[in-house]
Amino acid sequence: MSFFSNFQSDKCPGPITGNPLNGLTEKVCIQAEKIFDAGIKQTQLENYSLTLTDLSIENPTYPLTFVSARSTSAEATVTNLNIERQADRHCARVQATVSVPLEVLFTDAAGVEGSATATVSLNQDVLMFVPAPSIIPYTVRAVVSAVAPEGVYNPDTQGFTVSICVTVILKIAMPVEILIPAYGYCAIPPMQEYSQEVCAGFFELPLYPQSKGGCPNGKC
Repeated sequence: MSFFSNFQSDKCPGPITGNPLNGLTEKVCIQAEKIFDAGIKQTQLENYSLTLTDLSIENPTYPLTFVSARSTSAEATVTNLNIERQADRHCARVQATVSVPLEVLFTDAAGVEGSATATVSLNQDVLMFVPAPSIIPYTVRAVVSAVAPEGVYNPDTQGFTVSICVTVILKIAMPVEILIPAYGYCAIPPMQEYSQEVCAGFFELPLYPQSKGGCPNGKC
């Protein structure tokens, strides 16, 4: 039995016949990522120590001067995951460590600009809806964004101590196949070529001055 025959057991997959409602032409099975639950958490970390790796300057002149730090990817690494289903609720306790990759910009004591990588890690302990056990497993994903507007050099670690703002969106996701109503394929219009139109104002002028046919009020 196919997904189509669940609804029309006497027909093979294909377009809907008869009088479609509001342009509905067929049922379509699409592959998608279903988000069963998601939540956002925004945190400001003070005096967070960044350990620098992969410096672009092979032998920088210390001390370094902090310029900025920002996340390099919207996807974070989720580790130390632990999920405890709650007996009296439709949710579970989700514990995880979310690690956000950063690019750190700096200048050394000789005024040479450089960059390095670093990681900021946050422990998450939240309640979320988790679907019932199934053959296809769900995953816990984290979408992140982080920025450190200020920081100071730490001579003990040769890194930086920063104030950093982190946004974490934790998701319970699963790849699924969903049956949806369809209204046919999308009509793709032709793209318009980019042009600066530097002569547009000049070319729109009349070839010759426009005359009204005489002097106003009989006077020139």
